[in-house]
Amino acid sequence: MEITVRTSLGPGRLVVAEAEVPVAVLWLGHGAGGGIGAADLAAIAARLPGQGVTVARYEQPWRVAGKRVASRPEQLDTAWRETAPAVHELAGDLPLFTGGRSAGARVACRTAADTGSAGVVCLAFPLHPPGRPESSRRDELLTPTVPVLVVQGDRDTFGGAELVATEAADRPNIRVVPVPGADHGMKTLKSSALDAHDVAGLVTSAVTHFIRDVVAP
Repeated sequence: MEITVRTSLGPGRLVVAEAEVPVAVLWLGHGAGGGIGAADLAAIAARLPGQGVTVARYEQPWRVAGKRVASRPEQLDTAWRETAPAVHELAGDLPLFTGGRSAGARVACRTAADTGSAGVVCLAFPLHPPGRPESSRRDELLTPTVPVLVVQGDRDTFGGAELVATEAADRPNIRVVPVPGADHGMKTLKSSALDAHDVAGLVTSAVTHFIRDVVAP
């Protein structure tokens, strides 16, 4: 199911994979360099409905318009906030989880309080630009007061799983799940013990267990 949502920045699009008997809704945004077809987002949309989680992947207006360069962070946040009522209508009384990959994870963290998020799912959170650890986005990661899951490759040049775990060590609401051998795109080397299928299984399992833990602790 596709839902076009009008925003002040143009139309965005929700692509929804519905669970037959949903217990929660997960709303995910994409990164600045790709769309909702990213491997981890696609795996979640394919597998989580079978676990009782309806998945709504959101295409930002800049992406729907066919632009190649992402909008500024404040514009991403605006479109996300303006889409929230449509997502809440979709969710009804069900718990709504927000999240995304890379830039989409940053948006979800910054807006968690505004969107009524029950928990935030961060896939490949870009803790800092590659090679610039001094430009940390730690404050964004620590913004949500609700439970946060970070699924992070240990070869991520935007900040590996170990660094993310260290930066969030004093926040008990943040859970970090490392993906061995994975880079920012959740891709592993041919010599890695995990292949693409294994990574998809690890990511979807981590997200499923996180949502279940929050919904029914």
